[in-house]
Amino acid sequence: MQFLSQISFDEIVASLLACLILREVMILALPDRIAGPGGWLIDTGEEEA
Repeated sequence: MQFLSQISFDEIVASLLACLILREVMILALPDRIAGPGGWLIDTGEEEA
């Protein structure tokens, strides 16, 4: 339990922000079949017709 008391709110927010930025970079950098509409890694929504 002492380990949890060493984690600050700022560290949690920084980790969440890093995850969100990494997700957005992956969406922009990877092809749509991997990270995009209908992608197997990150599905951003329905494919456009």
